[in-house]
Amino acid sequence: MAEDKVLIVGPSWVGDMVMAQALYKLLRSENPAAELHVVAPPWSLPVLQRMPEVARGIALDVGHGELGLRRRRALGRRLRSQRYTRAIVLPRSAKAALVPWFAKVPWIDQTVKRFVALGQPRGSPPPESLPAALQPRLENDPSNLERLRSQHGLRAGTPLAALMPGAEYGAAKRWPAAHYGALAAELAGGDRDVVVLGSAKERAIGEAVVAGARDPRVRNLCGVTSLADVVDLLAAAEVAISNDSGLLHVAAAAGAPVVAIYGSSSPQFTPPLTATSAVVSLALECSPCFARECPLKHLRCLNDLTPATVWRAVESLGAQRVAPPVERRP
Repeated sequence: MAEDKVLIVGPSWVGDMVMAQALYKLLRSENPAAELHVVAPPWSLPVLQRMPEVARGIALDVGHGELGLRRRRALGRRLRSQRYTRAIVLPRSAKAALVPWFAKVPWIDQTVKRFVALGQPRGSPPPESLPAALQPRLENDPSNLERLRSQHGLRAGTPLAALMPGAEYGAAKRWPAAHYGALAAELAGGDRDVVVLGSAKERAIGEAVVAGARDPRVRNLCGVTSLADVVDLLAAAEVAISNDSGLLHVAAAAGAPVVAIYGSSSPQFTPPLTATSAVVSLALECSPCFARECPLKHLRCLNDLTPATVWRAVESLGAQRVAPPVERRP
C-alpha cells in the first residue's frame, strides 16, 4: 500500500481522546502500514501510549481556550522534517489546524461518529452506530496493577469496584458525593475493595465519598494515581460507576462493565462505548440542558437519582465481562 504518514491533532479532553481511537482503528484497518502521530495535551499522552494504533504521541502544552501561537508555530516547524502525507484535525477550532499548517502538511481535513466519518472518503455519511471492531480499547499493564494493589492495600483476588464522582465540565454533571458514599458502602459490603478515582482537583469530592461510606475498604485515590494507573485499575474492575466524564470513556475502553450516570447531558451524544454498560438518567422535562450549573437551581436530575436506583443498574450488569482486558504488549 502507498505510504500514509498521518498527523492527527487530537481533542483536548481525555474522554474525547479515548473516543477518537475509533478513527485511529479505522485508519489502520484501511491501511495497516499507516503511521499515525497524534498531537495532544500532555495529560492525554498516557492514554495514547495504551493505543497500539498510535505510533507517536506529540505533546502540545497549550491550555483550553489558549491560542499559544508561538508554541504551535514552533511545534509545526519542528515537525516539517516528518513529511506527513496528510493531517486530520479533530477539534473544530481554527487554531487547532495551525500545527499542521506550520508543518506544511499538504492535505488537512477539518463525538465518535464524526471522528469515524473523518477517516472515510469525502462525502460519506457518518455511521449509524459504531462497529465493535472500532470501539476504543486501551491496553493494560498487569505488572503495574500488581504494584498498585500493593501500594494502596488492595487485596489480590478480591473483586474491585471503581467510582468516578468528578466531572471537569461542571456541577450539573456530578451525582452528589453523599449518594456515591452510600453506593460505595453497598459495594464494600459485598466484600469488594472500592477505589475512588479522579484528578487532584477532585480530591475533596473523593474524601466526601469515603466519609459517607464509612468503610475502610473504600479508598480515595483521587490525585495520587497517574492516568496510566487509572487505566490499569479500571481494566481490573468488576464494575465502574461514573458521571458523564472523561473517565467514563476511559473505563469503557479499559474493558470495565460501566454504569453511566447522566444529569445535564445526554447518553444520546456521549454514551459509553461498550456492550457491557447500563445508563441511568431520570430524563426530566428540563434535561438535558447541557449547562455547567443547574439553571433552575435544584439539580433534581441528579439529586433525585437515588443510590438504590444506581445499585439496581449495577446488579443489572451481573458484573460480567464480555471480553478479557487487553494486556499491553512487551
